[in-house]
Amino acid sequence: MSLQEQLDAFKAKFKTQAPAEAFEAFARSTQELIDSGQAERAVAAGDVAPDFTLTDQDGETVSLKSLLANGPVVVSFYRGVWCPYCNIELKALEAALGEIKARGASLVAISMQGASDSRKSQRDNKLSFPILTDQNGELAQKFGIRWSLQDYVIPIHAGFGVELPKIHGDGQWNLPMPARYVIDTDGFVAYAEVNPDYTRRPDPSDVFPVLDSLSRNAA
Repeated sequence: MSLQEQLDAFKAKFKTQAPAEAFEAFARSTQELIDSGQAERAVAAGDVAPDFTLTDQDGETVSLKSLLANGPVVVSFYRGVWCPYCNIELKALEAALGEIKARGASLVAISMQGASDSRKSQRDNKLSFPILTDQNGELAQKFGIRWSLQDYVIPIHAGFGVELPKIHGDGQWNLPMPARYVIDTDGFVAYAEVNPDYTRRPDPSDVFPVLDSLSRNAA
C-alpha cells in the first residue's frame, strides 16, 4: 500500500469517528490555505535552501552545512507527534531510509515541537533518523511554509488536546505545511513538495530518481 493510500484510509476512518463539525472545520481550514496560494510562494526547486543550525531530539546541534558535507539531504517538515498523518508519513520515510542512504544521502525531519515530543515521535514510530526542533517556526518561515491557524479551527484543535502554543512553547497557533525537500551539496534545492492539504503527502520513493540524478552528476 502506497503512502497516500494509507493516508486516504486513515482519513476515511477518521471521518466516520470524528464529530462532523470537526471534520468540516479541518476541511475548510485546509481549503482556505490552498486558496491562499502560500504553497506556490514557498521555497522551490532551483532556489537556494535557507541555511539552518538546529538541535535534535538529544539536544545535539545539527547544521545544514555539516549534513551536506556528507552528501545530499532529504528534509521533511511535519506538524508534530500529535498528527496521525505525520506519523504514517514518518514510518514510510523510515522504511525508505535504506534506499536514501544507499544513494549517498541523509534524512532529517523537522517540526516545531520540543525535544521530548521528538523523542516520543522516534519511539512511537521506531525511527532511526534525527528529528530537529524549529523553535518558533523560524526556519519554516524562511522556507515560506509557516502559517497561522484560522480562529474558527483553533477550538477544534484544542478540543482534541492539541494545544499548539504549549506544544511549541511560543504562545502561537502556528504550523508548518508538510513539506519535503532534497538539498544538493551545493545548497540548492533539487526537489520540493509542499502540501497545504496535510492529508496528502508524496511517496518517499519520489526522491529516489532525484538522488540518482544528483549521484550521476557528482560522478
